[in-house]
Amino acid sequence: MALNQSALLQLLAELKLTDTTDRIRQMTERLYQELIDAEAASVIGAGPYERTAERVATRNGARLRTLSTTAGDLELRIPKLRAGSFFPSLLERRRRVDQALFAVVMEAYLHGVSTRKVDDLVKALGADTGISKSEVSRICAGLDATVAAFRDRSLSQIAYPYVFLDATYCKVRIDGRVVSQAVVVAIGITADGHRQVLGFDVGDSETEEFWKAFLRSLKARGLSGVKLVISDAHAGLKAAIAVVVQGAAWQRCRVHFMRNVLTVLPKGRQEMVASIIRTIFAQPDAEHIDAQFEEVARMIDRVHCRQRSKIGQYRRLKSEHSTIGE
Repeated sequence: MALNQSALLQLLAELKLTDTTDRIRQMTERLYQELIDAEAASVIGAGPYERTAERVATRNGARLRTLSTTAGDLELRIPKLRAGSFFPSLLERRRRVDQALFAVVMEAYLHGVSTRKVDDLVKALGADTGISKSEVSRICAGLDATVAAFRDRSLSQIAYPYVFLDATYCKVRIDGRVVSQAVVVAIGITADGHRQVLGFDVGDSETEEFWKAFLRSLKARGLSGVKLVISDAHAGLKAAIAVVVQGAAWQRCRVHFMRNVLTVLPKGRQEMVASIIRTIFAQPDAEHIDAQFEEVARMIDRVHCRQRSKIGQYRRLKSEHSTIGE
């Protein structure tokens, strides 16, 4: 319900007697309470002590609820009904942290911040009561469900003829110890160049068996029709691709390919040669790729003829799959 002029003047007078930080908290608390009371009046069909023909329920006191926000902890009163129940739509059940702090907690969790530091962060943002370890875990449990749904979704609806595979290593805490774990990811590319993360997994290392299990999980979810797999030259990964993704060509990824080419060149020539080679990848179709390859190969011959064969191997696959985006 809207504040009348007298109430607004009274509120402003009270706020002038408090410090700036507490004024913001009080104003936020008053705003939340007004919105809650207005929604309750709409559900009930009447305001407090108001007699109307539209009334469908009666109030039965209120229950207190603390909401932690970036303005501070707000003490709110949620009206109770004699029959039925009421809960304001601007709040969420079983959550005492507003959306802004909720997002901060999840972001901190994703970056591996400890629960104690999350508590300090929440307090620094204005929530005086902080946040408990169990509440951090409860908030982030929703992330686990979202991630699981994403990882297990079907891949049978769209064809991904091109698949990139890669891995990185991250430090994680397992049973009280910080260890290095391999995080593998697959990115699919449709025939029209649209990219999509197909899946990911975490394991102790990049063994052939681990890669096989990961690739088989993608196929079990519906991945099919793969024509070309792009990855580094890890022996276990190449062996797994040959077993699980039979019939698909394999190509070393452009980043590792470029590193391989440049390792035999003097450092002073590497940037120039890299710039020349990149022009091959920028061509729109097989015809232009072939023409640009010949031009680049002639230029490379003047610098280091041994690299022509390596570029030629890459050029053949690039020509066959010229629609792929990298």
